Amino acid sequence: MPINAILLQQQHGFGPEEIKKIVQGFEGALTALRLKNRDDPVALMIANIVFEAAKKGETDPQRLRDIAVSRFSK
Repeated sequence: MPINAILLQQQHGFGPEEIKKIVQGFEGALTALRLKNRDDPVALMIANIVFEAAKKGETDPQRLRDIAVSRFSK
């Protein structure tokens, strides 16, 4: 799953609860965008958007989802 790969590769300082919320935001965005294939390059783009938003301090799963959906939909 792209979000897990990013979380493993990057220095981030997120704890287990924050990681859970980030993954939920990522999964929510994929569901909202009707993306089923986690290996799709678009899923990696979504993962990067979610990760960058989380690095800026956003860890609410719904807001992470909304950020990713709105950025991808532009």
